[in-house]
Amino acid sequence: AGDALEIHVNPVAAASFGLSVADITGQVSKFLQGDVVTKYVGRQSEIGVRLWAGAKNEEVRRNRLKDVPIRTPQGRLIPLSTVAKVVFQGGQPQLTRSNLAQVVAVTAQIGGGHDLGSTIAAVKTRLETPGFLPRGVSYTIGGAYKQQQMAAQGMIKVFGAAIIAELILLLFLYESLWIALIVVGSSVVAVGAVFTGLWIAGVELNITAMMGMVMIVGIATEMSIFLVSEYQLLRQSMPDTKAIFEAAINRLRPITMSTLAMILALLPLAAAISGSGDQMLQPLALAIISGTIIQLPMVLFVMPVLIRMTMRKRRTEPKEIT
Repeated sequence: AGDALEIHVNPVAAASFGLSVADITGQVSKFLQGDVVTKYVGRQSEIGVRLWAGAKNEEVRRNRLKDVPIRTPQGRLIPLSTVAKVVFQGGQPQLTRSNLAQVVAVTAQIGGGHDLGSTIAAVKTRLETPGFLPRGVSYTIGGAYKQQQMAAQGMIKVFGAAIIAELILLLFLYESLWIALIVVGSSVVAVGAVFTGLWIAGVELNITAMMGMVMIVGIATEMSIFLVSEYQLLRQSMPDTKAIFEAAINRLRPITMSTLAMILALLPLAAAISGSGDQMLQPLALAIISGTIIQLPMVLFVMPVLIRMTMRKRRTEPKEIT
């Protein structure tokens, strides 16, 4: 389980120098590990800036730990052995098993310039090389990769449920399968634009971006309903062809203004320039902006043409004569 070094502070000896146990613990911790004094805002997350209390010319080994300098309130430097005792604790062997098979956990951190997906792909390629692993040895990748895969599967289910719920709602609202399919299809196309937007911005596809994709379904559907509802209202007083184009003209300004307002509101978050941890939500903003940019011409130009095509198909069907 690993060896350990225990530091037992003598409260009486520490008090004679005007020190408490907390004072000694803090100084030893700062000497060995430093102290995070501030944080630097990176591209994806905040990075701690660690400051060491003293210069580290060489590693502090077991036999030199007792010589770690401790500063008293009077400004004197005394060795740690004056107020504390360092005790070595030998670790015990530990075997971990799963289904009677021995398990060895291997952990690693990804260096700069690499993302999780490409790193895992390279690791799998290496592990699956014939002869790399001994016979009878298997591997399972866990950690952040496993959590990401589980979250991604959950978001895919949520996305599918959102599409199905949207289709059912539109069928009840307009009682037309063609219109429902056109609206759902435009939403799917807008969601597909998210991948292009993330690729252009150089941002990875993660859970936050998937949340934006689910939100695009609702936003795109709302914009489509504005147009189709206007069309349903106008077709009661004019021909279908004229009604769909009048609806597009009437809804041009509201839909365009709503889209531009949404994009302008999300631009600072997408650019990650505020320096307040907005890097975590940057993929969400990029996903919504990419989807709305594509949805705008889909609603105002493509959907009217598709709806008019369904009109022509409906007109070509023979009418029943009574």
